[in-house]
Amino acid sequence: MRIAYFDCFAGASGDMILGALLDAGLELGRLQKELSKLGLPGFSLSERQVLKNGLGGTQAIVEINETSSGHHHHRHLTDIKEIINNSSLDNTVKENSLIIFTRLAEAEAKVHRTGIENIHFHEVGAWDAIVDIVGAVVGLKILGIDRLYCSPIHLGSGMISCSHGILPVPAPATAELIKGKPAFSTEVTGELLTPTGAAILTTLATAHGPMPPMVSQRVGYGAGKAELTLPNLLRLTIGEAEAQEDRSVTKIFEFIDSKQEDLAPEIYNYLNTLVNKQKSLVFKGVNSDFL
Repeated sequence: MRIAYFDCFAGASGDMILGALLDAGLELGRLQKELSKLGLPGFSLSERQVLKNGLGGTQAIVEINETSSGHHHHRHLTDIKEIINNSSLDNTVKENSLIIFTRLAEAEAKVHRTGIENIHFHEVGAWDAIVDIVGAVVGLKILGIDRLYCSPIHLGSGMISCSHGILPVPAPATAELIKGKPAFSTEVTGELLTPTGAAILTTLATAHGPMPPMVSQRVGYGAGKAELTLPNLLRLTIGEAEAQEDRSVTKIFEFIDSKQEDLAPEIYNYLNTLVNKQKSLVFKGVNSDFL
């Protein structure tokens, strides 16, 4: 089983997720080709190699041409759904992208005390979020990731300025999206986890915690825009799930072993042989603590 693990020691954003995927081997041209299926006018995606506190990473650069991206100042969720549904993207990509966008809109609706149908995204922000979200889903599919895991997420601290004024970190929508997920803050100031990054990771990751047992094959770093006191990078490790003993088989073995004195020797030996054979054949999978 091919798995991936995001280590969010400096938080995460949509472009950092794209950068990590590109740095871990995702071909830019193939990603661009898939994103072109959206039919979005006036956007481009490129990559740049950068250093953050001496560590190298890939910065994904999404550029939006406001004059050619459309005439509507805002986009509602229904508009974004229409764009994605009318695209020629794979159906699974469409479904997962729409789930992420819906969760993002639901979080915004809750913190603003309004209905999801009233939530709108600024024209440029909407285009950028579409590229980030669909790009992340497409990238994981191209890289053949069967299951995604995520570390506890560094949130940042302090206050940020946005269209709604001055808000605390994490932003209210981000705080809503990470409910039930492990996260932490340090003395590092600034918004390390964005709502888009939170929506992608909390939707697609199977579990949040330590890295599951795996044989690492690729490591990539996605760079953020800000310069911080720590490397502003999102690390992505891709590999194969390490075989691990199936606990259900182990419990059977332990039960039989505990009943040794109550069983005839020939029955105990027979059952013991069967269980040991089964233990050698079972695909052990990932750490069951993450399932």
